[in-house]
Amino acid sequence: MASDSASLEKYLYELPEQRIAKHPLSNRDDSKLLLYQAGDIRHQTFKEVVDLVPENALLFLNNTKVIAARLFFQKSTGAQIEVFLTEPILPHTEFQKALKAKNKCTWKCMIGNLKKWKDENVLSLALNEELNIEARLVDREQNLVEFSWAGDQEFLIIVEAAGHVPLPPYLNREEEEEDKDRYQTVFSELEGAVAAPTAGLHFTGEILERLKSKGVKQDRVTLHVSAGTFRPIKDADFKNHDMHNERIIVHKGNIENILAAKGPIIPVGTTALRTLESLYWYGVKLTKSSSTKFFVEKNDPYEDQYQGLSLDDSMKAILLKMDELNVQELKGETEIFIYPGYEFKVADGLFTNFHMPASTLVLLVAAFVGDDWQKIYKEALDNDYRFLSYGDTSLLLPKG
Repeated sequence: MASDSASLEKYLYELPEQRIAKHPLSNRDDSKLLLYQAGDIRHQTFKEVVDLVPENALLFLNNTKVIAARLFFQKSTGAQIEVFLTEPILPHTEFQKALKAKNKCTWKCMIGNLKKWKDENVLSLALNEELNIEARLVDREQNLVEFSWAGDQEFLIIVEAAGHVPLPPYLNREEEEEDKDRYQTVFSELEGAVAAPTAGLHFTGEILERLKSKGVKQDRVTLHVSAGTFRPIKDADFKNHDMHNERIIVHKGNIENILAAKGPIIPVGTTALRTLESLYWYGVKLTKSSSTKFFVEKNDPYEDQYQGLSLDDSMKAILLKMDELNVQELKGETEIFIYPGYEFKVADGLFTNFHMPASTLVLLVAAFVGDDWQKIYKEALDNDYRFLSYGDTSLLLPKG
């Protein structure tokens, strides 16, 4: 029985199928934008966003790039096996290095029709007359698949040629040509995500330039969005949810910009927010043990031992660690779980789309704006907003 404070039922709402945006709009900035500011709601368009962001704000954008993670292999019997890349194992566990692999690599995957793939079966996928990729199931329990191919092509080239865009399951359609461009942000740089940081899909190069001209500072962090972002919460007590793990890359300049911020810090999307908040908790953990790994566990923010440190002191602890290591970049992992009761340490505002009922992302929004999340979602439904990945967006500024 879920405690009332952690009851998932409180975060359900009715989302009609027709309100799910199945395709992107003609232009990225054609979307609607719901502005929530100190309890008030206004309906705007994303084209007006430059006027809505405070001129001294610091935006954080997630520059991860979606890989074509869905590979379809055919058995000699005609049965189709879908292999969905989730994380690299060999020759390296870092996406950037793993995607440069030549001839052979091993990945942890989600596998459709796994029962029809016998251990001894080698699956093949012909890309052209000269290039063929083979797949071997090397660990059924762990869903580890070894890929091999002849030639000097890097695995990323193979994936781009053979793979398909990993559209969210709730779109319930196959990829189309427009998805190859529109399911990426205009600021995507580092391959490694299997889902897009969708709040960023509304931004255009022109809007980013206009924000810069206004005095809005912009910075980049990386969180490689995992397929776990779509994993439904199955326990009535949401605190029991097995939170997914995602990989983070941050730079010394990110931390220096946080320390120097003169106005609100506004992450673009829940993934950028999770990155910033995880960074704070890593700094806290460093003050307890200078040798701690950059890994934020889901319950770290709720542990008594980690309470009470200021944002400045947390960031300075990380800078000290980076100076000791003589590095400009940190790579870590987070399974941070943000739900009502969480105290935000870095983010003052948030750009975010409208999410699935009773999902981890709705819980995050409810943590950010309190019970007003219900008012926000009702306003969006009543005013014909489009929901989920290709849908409309919001700018949440709880403090005004």
